[in-house]
Amino acid sequence: MTMTSTPTTTPNATRRAGPPAAGGHGSSAGGRRRGREALHEVTRHGVAILVGLGFGAVVALAIVDEPSGSLHAPGGVATFAGNLAALVGTYLALVMVLLVSRVAVVERAIGQDQLVRWHKRVSPWPLSLIALHAVLTTIGYAQAAKTGVWAELGSFVRTYPDMLAAVVGFGLMMLVGIVSIRAIRRRVRHETWWALHLYLYMALALSFAHQIVLGPSFVGHPLTVAVWSAAWAATAGLVLAYRVGLPVVRTLRHKLRVVEVREEGPGVASIICEGRDLDRLGVQGGQFFAWRFLVRGMWWQAHPYSLSALPSSRYLRLTVKAVGDHSSAVATLRPGTRVAIEGPYGRFTRDAATQPDLLLLAAGIGVTALRALLEDLPADSSPVVVLRASKPEDLVLRAEIDELVRARGGKLHELIGSRQKVRVDRSSLVRLVPDLKRRDAFVCGPPEFVSHIEAVLRSAGIPRTQVHHEAFSL
Repeated sequence: MTMTSTPTTTPNATRRAGPPAAGGHGSSAGGRRRGREALHEVTRHGVAILVGLGFGAVVALAIVDEPSGSLHAPGGVATFAGNLAALVGTYLALVMVLLVSRVAVVERAIGQDQLVRWHKRVSPWPLSLIALHAVLTTIGYAQAAKTGVWAELGSFVRTYPDMLAAVVGFGLMMLVGIVSIRAIRRRVRHETWWALHLYLYMALALSFAHQIVLGPSFVGHPLTVAVWSAAWAATAGLVLAYRVGLPVVRTLRHKLRVVEVREEGPGVASIICEGRDLDRLGVQGGQFFAWRFLVRGMWWQAHPYSLSALPSSRYLRLTVKAVGDHSSAVATLRPGTRVAIEGPYGRFTRDAATQPDLLLLAAGIGVTALRALLEDLPADSSPVVVLRASKPEDLVLRAEIDELVRARGGKLHELIGSRQKVRVDRSSLVRLVPDLKRRDAFVCGPPEFVSHIEAVLRSAGIPRTQVHHEAFSL
């Protein structure tokens, strides 16, 4: 077991060029931070209002467009309930897609971590409601035709226009939903899970046609058709613009290629990429890109990796630990490999800070985002940095972090040993950081570590607004 606590102060250290950080000292920095946060708050409220208004409009149109007296007809109640479930489910499916469409202004205001969490929370609802729609509509039509449910289902597929495509789309949605269940997801390779998620876009497209042709809210209601068509077109447009168009433009503009692969520690490698005008990417320390390495077996999928250093005009660096097929293959890349990028993404940056002083905690490969974030802090920021590792050799980039901490007049604590022997709990954290309550905490590492540290910080009375995290997992 090893525990080191190294206070470091170097008042004459060279300062990094650039404006003061929002998390640093100074009234001008605080004013800029408050202005950005006010803009983000307006964006967050605006998004919430738009989603709420859209939901209300969906329900209202379903009620207004329902033919008079249809509820009293045989199967009328089941058919209406099925139609309402379809409209609400489809609307939530569009919201689910938009949450991960990576629209820049929304990403900056809310953060990708939070958007992904909302995406996961929303996703069961459209799948459940669309499944309920299939059941209720089949029952309603069967009651109206006075036939059995199975006979009516067969009639749907054989005789109704676009229904076969809708059934295929429904099947694809259910497949994606089943694979996304946590117990199953853990047993599926990231590459397989990612590829299956692409089928969700196909499923939504296949399902749209039959709604327009058969839906009671659409037949004879051109305004409803126009509104929904605009919503689908806008969703598709945003996804194509921000998930395809913008990455292509940035990739062609910056012309990234691998120039060096450097071993940093056991199973950890840094990939140095060269390009042009990389300082114009607008990257902040702590952000990440989705990387697509254009070689056989890797070109078709993008994986998220944080930058482990701020880019210069010609070079940028990511540092990757081999924990899966893709991350293992990254370490074997040859110089000259072309690279496509999406990003930068994430709010694990100095702008998220609400207090003037920072505490940075990292374990495992989470040290990469922390190292870049640390580089982005001003020389007078006095950060406290806590690194957690099982063995000394697992502290990758340790020398660089030590130098950056010294240059900023901060303190570096290294906690090395097994979880049983070296525990990070409330008492040990307060002992290491006596002024804990007046610091924003940035936590980065494996999900278990992040969750544990968040619980420790809450027990120490740190509000959620002062805790920022980035979790690394497959």
